[in-house]
Amino acid sequence: MSADWSWLFLDAHGNTMEGDGLPTTGFPTQSEAENYLGESWQELLAAGVEAVTLRQHEAVVYGPMSLRAAE
Repeated sequence: MSADWSWLFLDAHGNTMEGDGLPTTGFPTQSEAENYLGESWQELLAAGVEAVTLRQHEAVVYGPMSLRAAE
C-alpha cells in the first residue's frame, strides 16, 4: 500500500510546519489519516500546530481546519 494521504500542518500565521513530533510519512487511506488526527490533535496543538489540511498526493481534500474548538 502506498502512503497517498498526508496532513499539512500550519502554525498560527498559516505557515507550513515540519519537525519534531510531526509525522513525515503519509497514510495509506483517508480513514487512517483522519484516525491519526483524531488521536493526536491535542499533542499537535501543544506542539504549535493551529490548523491542518488533508491532502491526497498533493491535491487538497479539505482544510485548513483549525485544531481549536469553535468559540
